[in-house]
Amino acid sequence: MKVNTRIFGEIEISEEKLLTFPGGIIGFPDLTRFALVHDEEKGPDAGIRYLLSIDEPMFAMPVMDPLIVCPDYDPQVNDELLSSLGDLTPENIIVLVTVTVPSDLTRMSVNLQGPIVINAQEHKAAQIIVEGDSYAVKYPIYDILKKRKDGE
Repeated sequence: MKVNTRIFGEIEISEEKLLTFPGGIIGFPDLTRFALVHDEEKGPDAGIRYLLSIDEPMFAMPVMDPLIVCPDYDPQVNDELLSSLGDLTPENIIVLVTVTVPSDLTRMSVNLQGPIVINAQEHKAAQIIVEGDSYAVKYPIYDILKKRKDGE
């Protein structure tokens, strides 16, 4: 299917790449169909990808692998919160966190308290809230990404 997006213009998304969020995402419960896309020029390993809404193609959330900025990230989650995703295994689970990119890039952060969990095999996903205060909602990442880019 062709989708006209705000960030990438018109792009082609194959049906098998669609992710379903049965409960929507936090703040947008009516948006349930998404595709995970990346900037073709930077490639899939660039760090930041986008969760593009198929229901509202002008809506795309920047996301990234939390282990890039927090290598010991291991939130403990109630299994009941993930039951709608099917059988999760180390081989089929993908965990992403949303990225906030303000006009002042030095204030860029990720939300470690509200990860997105994806069952890649079943194409189902959910955004959950990690209980407790172990992880920050606004975890600063600018310096981490700058050092990574500079090869440190």
